[in-house]
This record gives sequence, structure tokens and C-alpha cells, in this order.
Amino acid sequence: MLALLSGIARWTVSGRGRRLRPSVLVGLCCLVLFGCNPAGPTGVGHDAVIRGQSVVVGSFNFPESVLLAEIYAQALESVGLPVTRRHQVGPRELMEPALEQGLVDVVPEYLGSALAFFDPTSSATTLDAPAIRARLAGILADKGLVALAHAPAENQNGIVVTPGTASRLGLRTISDLTPHAAGLSFGGPPECRDRPFCLAGLKQTYGLAFGRFLPLDSGGRQTRAALTSGEVDVGLLFTTDGHLAVEGDLVLLDDDRDLQPAENVVPLARAEVVERWGDVLVDRLDAVSAALSTADLAELNAEVGIERVPPAEAAADWLDDELRGD
Repeated sequence: MLALLSGIARWTVSGRGRRLRPSVLVGLCCLVLFGCNPAGPTGVGHDAVIRGQSVVVGSFNFPESVLLAEIYAQALESVGLPVTRRHQVGPRELMEPALEQGLVDVVPEYLGSALAFFDPTSSATTLDAPAIRARLAGILADKGLVALAHAPAENQNGIVVTPGTASRLGLRTISDLTPHAAGLSFGGPPECRDRPFCLAGLKQTYGLAFGRFLPLDSGGRQTRAALTSGEVDVGLLFTTDGHLAVEGDLVLLDDDRDLQPAENVVPLARAEVVERWGDVLVDRLDAVSAALSTADLAELNAEVGIERVPPAEAAADWLDDELRGD
């Protein structure tokens, strides 16, 4: 399933192929989501999903999204809602059509990136989190989607180098890369090439044109390994990456020209699902958002990424501490 999704995403977002029509994307999503995974961990199968008897919680194709989706799923189950999980669906180019077409019902998103995806003309970097959410809500309403309350927790794209590279080139800020970029290689997710807060934005805002781009994973293990082995000189990791918070073997460069927008975690949901389940669903997800801090998210990522705690277990422990007594 992941290989198929990865291939579809690369074809869709890279310069190597034609951009697939939305109807084709939705059809492929349907094939992958339902053809290859007829029942989620809760035991609610395909027929229940079709009848709307289950809330389908989906995640993007990176570990933090899986963790957040697991928190959402368990939080909803704890108040009696039936849940089906669809983890590792893919990048936004696959997830958002799946959400609009009802193949998934709830997705953990990030404010600035979501607004830029749904409205490429928006100036997310000039808005604070409440303003982004308000603008996003207006756009989503026409698509039958709802942006619920956003969390204090925020996770931005981070530009990262090793301590050796930082020392050798005198790097402290992203601007410091300017005289060196042509001779450096950059590693990040395949969709990074065209994303406004990744390579495209680095070129527009900072004038950075790296000598080579190596498609890796979404802020994860492959990118960290490529950095530490010297396969790439500069990489994209998420600012809540557990390795940045705990191990200190990588240097996060300061975004001194404010390329990155507010990226607070926000659940997006289908309006039909919100109407069907009402306050039970909304209040529970709002409670998750109210309790989730950036420090929590970094700590959870460290548990999953460094200590190898399964996402479902990390999610359950956090919920026990924060919400289960509610």
C-alpha cells in the first residue's frame, strides 16, 4: 500500500509526470484505502464505513501524523464513538481529495500548510494562528469541511544541519546558507520541491538554490540518517522532532526571514460527520486540542522515534494523563 501511495504522490507532485486529475486521485485513494485495508484496528469494516457508522480517522505519511491520528482515534473511542483508522494515507495531494470525497472523515492538519494548500494565493506567513484558522474555515465551508479548534502545539518545517557543517560554514540562520547553497545538497520529502514552505519557499524568500535535491522521507529517519552520514548537507526536519529536543546531534537553523507560518495542529473534519456525531465528537477533539502543547508533541515524538514506543501506546499514555479523567 505504501509503495503504491508513494509512487502516486511522486508522479503527482514531481516534475517527472503529468499532474493527475482529482477524479483519478480519488479513485486511486479509494482503491488503496478500501481495497487493501478492509478493516481498521477497531474491527469496523468496509461496510460500516460506507454506511457512515464509523468515524474514519486518517493520517499523513509521517510518524507524527500517525501519532496524532491515534490520539484522535482513541479520544473518540473513549466517548463511545466507533472508529476506523486509515494510517499512512500519503501527502496532502492524496489526503485532501480523500477527505473531501468522504474516504476519510477526520485528519490532523497544520494551519499554515493547510491554508496554503487550499488557497495557494494566501499569505499565511502574515497571519497569526486564529486568523489563519478563520480564513481556512471560510474556504473549507465550500468544500463540506470544518476546521475544529486548533491546539497550542505547533510543528513547523525546520532547516537542519550537523554541528560540523554549522561550525565549518558558520551557520546560525537560514540566511547564512546563501553563499554556500550552490555547493550543498538538500534532503527532504519528495513533495518538498514544489511546496511553498520547503524548497520553493527557500528559493523565493532566501534566494537559496541548492546544488542537488535528494528526495527522502517526510522529516524522518531517512533524512536524519542522510544528514549524519554526510549524504546530504542540509535537510528538512520538523521542529518537534524528538531527536532535536533530546539528542542535540543536529542544529536547527533560525528562520530569520519568517518563511514558516503558524503551524498549530488542527483537526479537519467532514461537515457531514460533525453534524452526524455532534457535540460528542467536537467537544472531545476540542479537548484534545486544548490540552496538547508543543512540548507534549516533542516529548511524544521522542518516545516514538527514539524509545520506540508504539504510537498507540504513547497516545494512550498521554490521554490517560490529560483527558481520561474528564
